[in-house]
Amino acid sequence: MAVTKAQEVYDEIEKRIAAGTDKADAFKQLAEETGRPYDSVRGSYYSHKKKIEGGEPNARPSRTRRRETTPDDALADARAALQRAIDSIDREVQAAKSRAEEAKAEYDALKASAGERKQAITERLEALK
Repeated sequence: MAVTKAQEVYDEIEKRIAAGTDKADAFKQLAEETGRPYDSVRGSYYSHKKKIEGGEPNARPSRTRRRETTPDDALADARAALQRAIDSIDREVQAAKSRAEEAKAEYDALKASAGERKQAITERLEALK
């Protein structure tokens, strides 16, 4: 299956975020590099994000019009509801994974810069004595 422009934008933004770039800065950088408007890049990112997360989480599925509900219809509706619940769990797990990866990247960045930041503050403290 061909990669869409929205997916390309999403993948590039996610790569930059994982490297420690702020999301808004990643949008701005990509917009400048590609010559596209900032809001266009941002819209493509969130459009693809919505797609991979299964659409709008609060959207209700369309209801079929029936004159009467048969036992088979009721069973089919129940199966569909349970399948949506399974899909929802998969989306929740993926969202939690994304948040965990973002937190890990932030932790790594903070840990890597902690010594340097402490040293700079210590030097300023010494200068104040």
